[in-house]
Amino acid sequence: MPKYQVREKTNGDFIDNLLFHRGIKTPEEKQEFLNPDYNKHIHDPFLLKDAEKAAKRIIQAIENKEKIVVYSDYDADGIPAGVIFHDFFKKIGYENFTNYIPHRHDEGFGLNTDAIKEFVKEKVDLVITLDCGISDIDAVKLAQKKGIDVIITDHHEPHEELPPAFAIVDHKQKDCEYPEKILCGSGVGYKLIQAILKLNRFGLKDGHEKWLLDMVGLATLSDMVPLTGENRALAHFGMRVLKMSPRKGLMRLLGHLKIPQKHLTEDDISFMITPRINAASRMGVPMDAFRLLATDDDHEAHEYVQHLDKINNERKGTVAALVKEVKKIIAERHADNPRNVIVAGNPEWRPSLLGLVANNLAEEYGKPAFLWGRDGDGVIKGSCRSGETVSVVDLMHKAPAGTFSQYGGHAASGGFAVSNEAIHHLDDHLNSAFDLLAKEDKVIDPDFIDMELLLDDVNWNSYGSVEKLAPFGVGNKKPTFIFRNIKIAGVKEFGKEKNHLELNFKKENGQSVNAMGFFMTADQFKNKKGEAIKIADLIDLIATMEKSMFRGRTELRLRIVDIL
Repeated sequence: MPKYQVREKTNGDFIDNLLFHRGIKTPEEKQEFLNPDYNKHIHDPFLLKDAEKAAKRIIQAIENKEKIVVYSDYDADGIPAGVIFHDFFKKIGYENFTNYIPHRHDEGFGLNTDAIKEFVKEKVDLVITLDCGISDIDAVKLAQKKGIDVIITDHHEPHEELPPAFAIVDHKQKDCEYPEKILCGSGVGYKLIQAILKLNRFGLKDGHEKWLLDMVGLATLSDMVPLTGENRALAHFGMRVLKMSPRKGLMRLLGHLKIPQKHLTEDDISFMITPRINAASRMGVPMDAFRLLATDDDHEAHEYVQHLDKINNERKGTVAALVKEVKKIIAERHADNPRNVIVAGNPEWRPSLLGLVANNLAEEYGKPAFLWGRDGDGVIKGSCRSGETVSVVDLMHKAPAGTFSQYGGHAASGGFAVSNEAIHHLDDHLNSAFDLLAKEDKVIDPDFIDMELLLDDVNWNSYGSVEKLAPFGVGNKKPTFIFRNIKIAGVKEFGKEKNHLELNFKKENGQSVNAMGFFMTADQFKNKKGEAIKIADLIDLIATMEKSMFRGRTELRLRIVDIL
């Protein structure tokens, strides 16, 4: 099967071609996609099972001044969700609440019994989970036994047995009729805020909750949920709020990264902001990322920006070393027998960092990657990423019974736990599961290229059409183009380590077109003679279009995807 397939052109114009292959064909679909409408495209929160019940319980807790714990996951979905509730409670003047984020390495994912025991000592009345809880039966049972109500809001797949919570707001429950089935955790949390305000606005003006959409947009873009349907509307309005958000920490962070807030893009979120939020939990300080986003103190914001930048650099070094180590394992074990699923592990590896490593490998090799290590309690845990070839949840579900003691996630990414006995068979079981899914035609097709273009088509009119499809992400990839048989006019490697690539091409009229490839070198790509690419070579370039604002200079350029 070829690695790429170029989509066939339709009879429509440039933008109609791009939309057609995204399944958007009617004028009504086109209008909805290109012009999201908050009132039309954001669904009624009461369509969510238990949303009204949960909202009434929270209102009761506020009115009775009960002690509330907002318990959110430690990633770039759960942390913004915690900020959403923090901001809401602060805005309505409610003080009897605390935000709690578990320690990734010491406590692990989800609601845990040790935390519940602490909440009992603190006389907590209500726990609201965000982006977690749907699998935490024992912790919820303990809370119930001790007189603590638990409201679960989550977006992960429920198992057969559900926790005995006061209310469960998760659109993936079988009997939930909510029309959007792939919200992120912050999205579900925001829906609950909407539900509360439908019943009692607590003095807030109509629409004030829309200021919380910056966190929803950040989480939606960070969590790899498909940017279609309601998610597209949430990401669209989230980006709009992010570009004018008054958050001290966000403004300080963007200033430090030299990103103009009004020109913020989804790439800035994915490659610059999300990694710093996730680094906090991976390096053991998740509350620092929360405080950065929640603080209204400028000095404190500056301190957290500096701290997160430092630990992100530490994280990058550790991850780079792990990637190198896993690649060596792959080369040694599977040079003569490539596997469809990458599986590797080491008891010395810290599970909190493995999601990043798995993501790197899945993207580079174009196949699922499952990596495991051992947590602070001696439990074998790991992370997985799909490489956009197959759903990792489908893979884990298809593995023989007993392979995993625990697993969860969604199509693109997930986490798992494995017993000491089962770990020896994990590689074989996952590769067998991949074969079964391939027979069922559940393996994703090759990458599609939207259309073939000429270098002369790289202009601001074309980019204007591309930009209308933003924000981009899972389910709405940046349009990808192929430029065939084009001559390289210049080759430059730059950066401290000369690990970034810039190619230059000339249009028919002599104008330059630059193409950038970050963490790429000329040696990675071969010309038609099988040699490293050089000036005057003819190549087929696969690339996206982007607007660069580097050092305040506006430039239309290409971003290299591949060279054939």
